[in-house]
Amino acid sequence: MEILWQNGPMLVKDIQKLYEDPKPHINTVSTIVRILEDKGFVGHESMGKTYKYHALMSKEGFRKKTLKNVMSKYFNNSYRELVSSLIVKENLSVEEFKSLIELIEKAHKK
Repeated sequence: MEILWQNGPMLVKDIQKLYEDPKPHINTVSTIVRILEDKGFVGHESMGKTYKYHALMSKEGFRKKTLKNVMSKYFNNSYRELVSSLIVKENLSVEEFKSLIELIEKAHKK
């Protein structure tokens, strides 16, 4: 997705060229793009026998939808469980936690 956001519509072979070495096989890139298309994140335009792929949603929209899926699958749709996991499992520092509290307070003032 990042490649499409940064470069606009592209053929699979052009997407593959932008990967760092060792580059994934062209079939791997094609499979990833098709999975993203099946999930509604990517669309395509026919270019003869091939397709030019493009992002269907913004980076922010993608982030929100992905976070929503993670929350649903792994945290019972609970922000509390997500943040608790970050604090306990990922060793979130007190400073980082205070920063999150400030963000929450600012969001509620709006």
